[in-house]
Amino acid sequence: MSNFYPDLGYGLGLRAPHYEQILREKPDVGFFEIISENYIDAHEGYWEYLADLRRDYPIVMHGVSMSIGGTDHFNDEYFRKLNKLIDFLQPAWVSDHLCFTGMGGHNTHDLLPLPYTGRALKHVVNRVHEAQDRLNRKLVIENPSTYLEFKESDIPEWEFLREVVKTTGCGVLLDVNNIYVSSFNHGFDPTLYIDTVPTEAIAQIHLAGHLNKGTHIIDTHDDHVTDTVWDLYTYTVARKGFHSTMIEWDDNIPVFDVLLAEMNKAKNYLPSEESHALQRRA
Repeated sequence: MSNFYPDLGYGLGLRAPHYEQILREKPDVGFFEIISENYIDAHEGYWEYLADLRRDYPIVMHGVSMSIGGTDHFNDEYFRKLNKLIDFLQPAWVSDHLCFTGMGGHNTHDLLPLPYTGRALKHVVNRVHEAQDRLNRKLVIENPSTYLEFKESDIPEWEFLREVVKTTGCGVLLDVNNIYVSSFNHGFDPTLYIDTVPTEAIAQIHLAGHLNKGTHIIDTHDDHVTDTVWDLYTYTVARKGFHSTMIEWDDNIPVFDVLLAEMNKAKNYLPSEESHALQRRA
């Protein structure tokens, strides 16, 4: 179990079509995750909604444009706005991705892969240190799903991530779906990835759906979690213990009850001793 991050149970990504139902019905959800960029410039009414939500649920913030691996200087205005939202919400943790999102001042609005080399490792470590200084808190880093690799890469991604964690003290958002997607696309053993990630650094686990095209998998977040990812989640909990777990569903968003059922399904994949422990805490 993690020594630093609280156990929030099972959560969901907060999506606009479900706002009113969540406040009205107060469903049995452990926490909600928001996409930071959806709110840092949002109308004050959205912040008021988050304040209402925060009274009943823990919130975690998940970013998609910090560009931890990028070579451009960090955007001062972005961090000012991000810190303002952090101060307002007091989230349990703040996360972003092990990737870059653009260069030369251009944002691609995509999570682009990094070369896994010693030089890149040093660069990412420096960037994580700087980001944590700017945020005055630990940053949680998510492993991305990727579709190509750099010829120059000479460090396996899981070892690269482990060294970033070891050197900076940052946390890990372990995306089990992303591990499966990347392992299929690049031909590595997904269990080796999970075994290598420091258990004490894991803040959260993501589960999501994907699209298998036969020769490759696309990380779509638009459907139910697949059986193969559920199996890998079972392995993850058996090896790493339970950590706050949530369902990502970002496209073809279903009615809220479908999301809630998918979240509750995750409880069926815990070893019996973990299930009993969760029941005792409930």
